[in-house]
Amino acid sequence: MPKTAAPAFPLARLLVVAGAMFASVSSEFLPTGILPEISAELGVSESQVGLLVTVFAFTVALTAAPLTGLTRRFSRKRLMIAMLIAFAITNVVCAIAPDYAVLTGARVFGGLAHGLFWAVAGPYASRLVASVHVVRATAVTNSGGTLAFMLGVPIGAAIGHAFGWRAAFGIMAGVIVLFALLVAAFLPPVEHRVTLRTGEIAIPARRDPTLAIVILICVTILLAFSGQNTMNTFIAPWLLGVPQIDSSAIAPVLFLGGVGGAVGLALAGWLGNRDPHRLLTLLVGLLGLVGIALALFGASLPAALVLIFVWNVVSGAIPPLAHGLMMRDTSLRLRDIASAWLTVSFNTAIGLGALIGAGVVAAWGVAPLPWSLTFFCAIGVVVLLIETARIRRVARRGSAG
Repeated sequence: MPKTAAPAFPLARLLVVAGAMFASVSSEFLPTGILPEISAELGVSESQVGLLVTVFAFTVALTAAPLTGLTRRFSRKRLMIAMLIAFAITNVVCAIAPDYAVLTGARVFGGLAHGLFWAVAGPYASRLVASVHVVRATAVTNSGGTLAFMLGVPIGAAIGHAFGWRAAFGIMAGVIVLFALLVAAFLPPVEHRVTLRTGEIAIPARRDPTLAIVILICVTILLAFSGQNTMNTFIAPWLLGVPQIDSSAIAPVLFLGGVGGAVGLALAGWLGNRDPHRLLTLLVGLLGLVGIALALFGASLPAALVLIFVWNVVSGAIPPLAHGLMMRDTSLRLRDIASAWLTVSFNTAIGLGALIGAGVVAAWGVAPLPWSLTFFCAIGVVVLLIETARIRRVARRGSAG
């Protein structure tokens, strides 16, 4: 009997999804690279500009799950295109905003689009490949987010320093339109609704046995990335104030961090299928240790550069690993809502981290920021150890039964 050839790995299509993710993440974090320029022109404090990230992220956190439920019957491809166009409009409004209030309103609009975009784009890779390739495919699409930190934000910062922060937002709008066109041209429609088999009874999401892994990963991301974004939101002021680099060197340092993120992404794709639960615990613990090292040795420029690279290797490996683990182990009917809640967790962490960071900077300056990274990661490790052990006990009892 002839063997059936395995379907080809759809790398080109996955890279289109990755490009769309690149555009969305670059748009979300663009203010972090041009924070001093926005602050100077609009006459507001750097902590207020940092809150633009908070506003965006909390909008995502509040609206991603409800919007996902309201749009569950719509074509995933068409929704992705619509959300990318919304991103482009957001960046145009930011580029022409006359004051801080209009800029904040544009970020709210962008947050509405971002939450729904990730609920749609996140599971797209899992619907283009066989289940055995889900972690690998998710690592490919998540490379877009890594590339945003490696190229999108640093290039945006360089454009902002050279031509003004408004030019950075304007050029970002054009990049997003380009990726919207690529999605329209090259991505196939996917079926996201699960049809029940004959005699099968639908169960509510709260009784789905894979819900436990969704909750565990979302809580872990909420904790670890609250600490991550306390530091990351104010990375430009921290670099200026602690290792005291020149403002012209901010973009190259951000690029160095992006390279570290790319290395972390590759490690996640390479090691992710072996023991992803244990690897995730290890990475969150390492992230906390990097925070301690940044607090103790960050004033030394050589040490700061090495630690920023290591920091981004570790933090770059966590999102694709968590996302791939969730898409692999979650039931088909939970994938969209699981992706929505993962987006909620990430963006609550982004907003909370920026909010905590703004408070720390206003009260004590930028030097103590790494300690927040360590604090939240330590709690995350404890949660992972306890809950992973519990899930494995339940699985063993189920197997024995």
